[in-house]
Amino acid sequence: MALPPLSQPRLTPLSGPCNFHTPDEDLKPNCNLKRSLPLGEYFSGHLSTWPAYGSGQTILEKRKPCTVPDPTIQSNYRPATSISKPRFLEQLENYLKRELQCLDQTGESGQEAKLQPYREVFEYFIEEFKTYKPLLSAIKNEYELTLAHQREQIRSLEPLKSMLVTVSERCDLKIQEMREAERLEVKTLRKEKLTLLKQIDKLKTNLSFLKTQVAKLQKEVGKQYHHFRNELDARRLLISDINELKLQRDDVKQSHSHHEVATEDSAVLALALKVARSDLAKTQVELDTIKANYGDVVPRRDYEAIKKNYSEISSKAEVLQSDFDNLKKEHEMLLELNSQLLQQRDEFCTNLAQLERSSTPRPHWVKCAEVLPGGYDNWITVSEGRNSDELVDLLLSELGWRILKEKDFFEGMGTGLGVPVHLRQDDPVKNLMLTHKDVVNLLKEVWREKNMADQETKTRSSLPEFFLNYLEKKFDDATTAMEWSYSVHETCRMHRTDEYLYLFYSILMGEVDEDVYHGLVSIPNMLLKLLTDADPEQLGTVTRQQFSDSLRESFPLKSKEQIQELIDTADVQLKATEDSIAYQALIPEDEEWKSGTFMGILRSQRLAEKKQYLKDLRNELWKLKEVQVDDLRTAITAVDHYIDFPLMETYIAKAFKVPAEQLDVAFPLPLEKIMQHLEAEDIRRAEPPRAQLSESMASIY
Repeated sequence: MALPPLSQPRLTPLSGPCNFHTPDEDLKPNCNLKRSLPLGEYFSGHLSTWPAYGSGQTILEKRKPCTVPDPTIQSNYRPATSISKPRFLEQLENYLKRELQCLDQTGESGQEAKLQPYREVFEYFIEEFKTYKPLLSAIKNEYELTLAHQREQIRSLEPLKSMLVTVSERCDLKIQEMREAERLEVKTLRKEKLTLLKQIDKLKTNLSFLKTQVAKLQKEVGKQYHHFRNELDARRLLISDINELKLQRDDVKQSHSHHEVATEDSAVLALALKVARSDLAKTQVELDTIKANYGDVVPRRDYEAIKKNYSEISSKAEVLQSDFDNLKKEHEMLLELNSQLLQQRDEFCTNLAQLERSSTPRPHWVKCAEVLPGGYDNWITVSEGRNSDELVDLLLSELGWRILKEKDFFEGMGTGLGVPVHLRQDDPVKNLMLTHKDVVNLLKEVWREKNMADQETKTRSSLPEFFLNYLEKKFDDATTAMEWSYSVHETCRMHRTDEYLYLFYSILMGEVDEDVYHGLVSIPNMLLKLLTDADPEQLGTVTRQQFSDSLRESFPLKSKEQIQELIDTADVQLKATEDSIAYQALIPEDEEWKSGTFMGILRSQRLAEKKQYLKDLRNELWKLKEVQVDDLRTAITAVDHYIDFPLMETYIAKAFKVPAEQLDVAFPLPLEKIMQHLEAEDIRRAEPPRAQLSESMASIY
């Protein structure tokens, strides 16, 4: 805002540089000095060159910042002369003080707001002092340019700040994962350490036992060595005695041959006979002793052969004993399994007997064709592939639709806290007799508006509250909004066979989480993106092979049969006879899921995969009456091999209905309660990494 210039006062120089004095009689304004400041503040009065050291203030010494003042200068300090402030300066200071007090300096832009009053006062100051205006304006412009440059630098650093926060969060997640992996590894190593310590103790015990056996065998070998040494010496002595006897016999024979003719002395012969008989008796005693001592001795060659045969038989016996122990354990396990099977067979037989007693004849469903509109052909079309439970839902939907048309008013459910927000009404509510098309169009608008509102606020709002607020804004009447709310609610409740309407009703009543709807709606997004990438010319068609590859890449967990079912459904829906497939016609813009179509089959497969996932979790936890957090974590790890730690913690928090950071203090819940909570959430099996996925796809297909 441009300010009108003030008249320049006549300045009289005083002693000293840059000091001026304006007498009161010279400060006569040439025009009205009442000026409006930028915010409407008026100042009036005469300009004055009041010195900087006036009004009881002291003149500060000239020195550099953050330096100690010179003590000599302090010693020569003299108080300044008290001079009253000029009115112009006082009014500027009062205005600045009031503006600063009115500002809110708590926000992020507090300093910018604080700078604005100073800028306005400085601009007014420049306008009034014409002589110094160029210099002051140049100073102000340089400061403004410097501030603008600093703001640009700060603005350029903002993305780096957000990037730093993101990198920090990723690093924290990686550190958490590494710590979890290290904790599991340490736990495993501790178990291995305990096992190895037990093995070491066992080996030490065996070693001490073997040392004792070796010492005992060494003693026995020493005894046997001395025994055989003595026997060897005795045998050598016996052989030497036998040799001496042979020599004596030869000598006797020679003496008999030399003295044949001579007459021997009878006394000599008698003495020789006596000596021979004595030697014979000794020899016989020694021979009997040798036979008695060495009668049971085995040759060493036979001993070695027997020892080798014994070792072979011992090893075979150990193997047979080990096989026998394993067979015994398997036999015990089979006996236990047989007892369990017998118990299950008895339970099944009992259940079968009860079912046979309480069962009723199968209904003749074709009779319904006479009641339902469309006749026999329509009934065959809508009932094909449905089980008895689904057929009952179909009949209930038709019956509810007819009852809904006959009602003119709905009974109000009250205003208590147990009643949903969109149904809190005491008085009867008029039935608007809405058609199926009206309800579907309204629900599409509600979902579209809610998604836009949630994206703006970056928070997930409550569907019942948003639904009621949307109706009140649209019809601008609380009564009409409540009538629409009741009519839409009852229509969705009666249409159990319409998955789109009944899902909206389930989310309104809190039976299903809103993420289930968003998960179903987001199914075709990635498929449509891949098909669009495979169609660079944007013709809206792809080959059959490209369509099959896109399905496999979008849904890597689907089996070959499920992929083929989707391809066959696409052929039937498009009535395709050529190799090209118009994929845009398979993925319409509306969000309805009609059974039998490509999107309907895709959604039914997703629900079947979720049921199988929950069934696998139940099979892992069926022995537990109450499930702990660690039990569910172990079960999810066993069932879902590719799930990461944050997603698993999210599933566990949803199952126990507690925040993820409070899982350590979560109380155990019954298995049925856990499965009920998970069934109401949008959960699915995690997909493998892309590298591993490409290898597995190449091996399967």
